Amino acid sequence: MHIAHLLRDESLGLRPLWCEDTMLGREISGVTATDLADPARSVRPGELVLSGLLWWTPDDGPAKAERFVSALRTAGAAALLAGEKTHGGVPDDLVHACRRHAVPVAAVPAHVMFRTITDSVQLRQRGGPGGRPALPEPTRERLNRLLAEGADPAALLEAAFAHLDRPAAYLLTASGRTVAATTDAVRPPMDLPMDGTGVTVPVDVAEAGPYERLRLYLSEPADTPPRELQEIAAILATWQRSGAGHRAAAYEAASALGALLTGGAADPFALRAALLACGLPPQGPYEVITAAPDRWALAEAVAHLRPGGAAVGALPDGTAFAVLATGQPTEPLAEIWPRIAACDPSRPRHAGTGPRADGPEDLNGALSQARYALASGRNAAPGTSSVTGAASFTGLAALLTGIPEEVRAAYSHTVLGSLLAADNASSAVLLQTLETFLARDGSWARAAEELHLHVNTVHYRIGRIEQITGRDLSRLDDRLDLRAALLCRGT
Repeated sequence: MHIAHLLRDESLGLRPLWCEDTMLGREISGVTATDLADPARSVRPGELVLSGLLWWTPDDGPAKAERFVSALRTAGAAALLAGEKTHGGVPDDLVHACRRHAVPVAAVPAHVMFRTITDSVQLRQRGGPGGRPALPEPTRERLNRLLAEGADPAALLEAAFAHLDRPAAYLLTASGRTVAATTDAVRPPMDLPMDGTGVTVPVDVAEAGPYERLRLYLSEPADTPPRELQEIAAILATWQRSGAGHRAAAYEAASALGALLTGGAADPFALRAALLACGLPPQGPYEVITAAPDRWALAEAVAHLRPGGAAVGALPDGTAFAVLATGQPTEPLAEIWPRIAACDPSRPRHAGTGPRADGPEDLNGALSQARYALASGRNAAPGTSSVTGAASFTGLAALLTGIPEEVRAAYSHTVLGSLLAADNASSAVLLQTLETFLARDGSWARAAEELHLHVNTVHYRIGRIEQITGRDLSRLDDRLDLRAALLCRGT
């Protein structure tokens, strides 16, 4: 598809602001929408860029326009379509910058949705240059009818490949989850699309994040024409976009449930209604999972665990959470999580699980424990993706990891005081003696043996520690306080 094809589409009403005739033949490889002030990293060569101009303000407007357009030129963007809705028009600063950097620019009327433009481009690209379709007309008509009727992806795959003797075709997520497959297809192992056989075609949805990216996969493509696969992938992309509203509504319903669970003692009737709104049974039992830093990884993990019967949303503080109707999972969460985290290795993903909630009245407690488990996993190994269960808190050291770092540090300094002075050699000696004494259950002889000291020296040092901290190491409570302070110092 070329720029000229887009500008000549009267249904879009695009208004060219600057474009030389020689640029009208530029090929459009795809579409991306962005309102980043510097979009260089989010734009690929040949893409049509849609922007609502939220990044532009009259203050320092020329500099902002220069930065934005120069980034488009560097990234190799085919053209810019600028929305008029935000500012009532396209700023002259932006048009001048596009002219300087030779980036074609057109205005998008306020009433035209960006999705309409995206769909128009993808429809033309289904059959390759010029927008000529590849699928047989009856197949295409049936697929369009199924889309209009809200058919599921399995029905779309069946219809798409019916004229090709139904080869084994799969719709897969980035983590390898099978969303749909043709009737005769055997569910593939997770690593099948990565074994070098078959053919994979991306289902290109511009706004999809790493956990929403789908792939059309054929294990034995045989004589399936590549152009037909591209058109089928474009139809599946239309299906995926059509479900955005439903997914948003489900997320809002789950977030409302989260607000109810964290707001104190919830009214039983309101809680029952919130569970039903999420598609969850009102009687339980349930499982609760929390995750960070976002909900997309959790949603993909939950889809692996429970194809249905789960709600994923955000708590008022932004923490992602899920409530699942208890059933037999396909795999433990800890085994699935590495594949989930690998979809976006740019930052670690953490999850926390709570105990089983037998009924709605137990959900608040299960959620609290899952949140604490999440905090524990993040504090213990912030740079490594992990799953931490509330059942793992079987010792004091594990329990303390869930406390915020600032609180642990404050407690350690309050209890140990000047023993933490890094520039004091005698303090370091006393700390080592304290750690050894407590690790040997308060045995003077065993502590002296390990430290290669006389027992009287250990007595003297412990006496100094008691003077500094105000604690009595013959008392169990004081020993526990000091042990906790040492653990907080080291966690």
